[in-house]
Amino acid sequence: MKTPLRHLITAFSLFGLIALHAQAAEPQSIRIAVPDLSAGSKPSAGGVVDVLRDQQLLEKEFAKDGIRIDWRFFKGAGPVINEALANGQVDFAYLGDLAAIIGKANGLDTHVLSAGVRGVKSYLGVVPGSGIKTLQDLKGKRVAVFRGTANQLSFASALASQGLSERDLKVINLDFNAANAAIAAKQIDATWGLSTLLTLRERGLVELPVNSRDLKGAGSTQAVLVGTGDFIRQHPDLTARLVSAQQQAARWLQDDRNREAYVNLVATTANYPKLILEGDLAGENLAHYFDPRLDAEFIGLLQQGVDLAAKERLIRRSFKVSEWVEPRFLDAALQQQQATQAAR
Repeated sequence: MKTPLRHLITAFSLFGLIALHAQAAEPQSIRIAVPDLSAGSKPSAGGVVDVLRDQQLLEKEFAKDGIRIDWRFFKGAGPVINEALANGQVDFAYLGDLAAIIGKANGLDTHVLSAGVRGVKSYLGVVPGSGIKTLQDLKGKRVAVFRGTANQLSFASALASQGLSERDLKVINLDFNAANAAIAAKQIDATWGLSTLLTLRERGLVELPVNSRDLKGAGSTQAVLVGTGDFIRQHPDLTARLVSAQQQAARWLQDDRNREAYVNLVATTANYPKLILEGDLAGENLAHYFDPRLDAEFIGLLQQGVDLAAKERLIRRSFKVSEWVEPRFLDAALQQQQATQAAR
């Protein structure tokens, strides 16, 4: 006996509704990927991540729904996190600018939901007594850079500001810990890195002749929170709540009265010397440094990064950051914050 066509249509329609409902069902956990920058046994990424985890802001927000926050720290930084995003293993990620740009350029369905930090200083570390005083002095030298991460893009930016490119040097791909060990052992001439180089300077193992502030911002790095298109489309309400909870951490970070507490937090979590963290943040306007807004300035910085990555062939082609950012969740969180403050 043949099944009438209308019955088949009805069955397929019901199946579609069931599938759609299954897709929209609340997840058991929200999976967040983070680069692990810790020098100790406990994972740490600094910034908004360490504040979120210390204050349990996301856990408290989603506890009433029975949704667990699954923090996933990766020592392999951006490249490994992009693999996790591509394989559907995480829903959100805190990433440096280049890793996020590479992922998007390679077809990852991600959206930038907020800035994480802007204008992070990078430093040129050189072997003491090497005579290297400027970036021009690096021509033909062995320089360690962490490829595939924001470190590589910031170095390209610093070099470009002086009319140079990686092709003028002998670039060696090493992560931060390996690069620090290599320069301490004088196996390389220089490295482009972050504030951990200040520790080596205190021990007399490196000189730091140049940083991105000396270059008027060229070579600084940015970080972003990205979400997967699938999660945002299926759970816009959860995405909005996550961004709103993150804004509590951002607001805490932007308050200069919490500067010392923040330094103590990262020093304890990441096992970094307080002196190093204080030195790295010295002179920083925290309200600007941790500004989460996807404003014209930040979008411009990201676009410069995209265009430079394309020019340096780190990605195949440029793209428009304005079509990548998704500011509506953060805008709503900021409006809610302003309304709450006005009502007090």
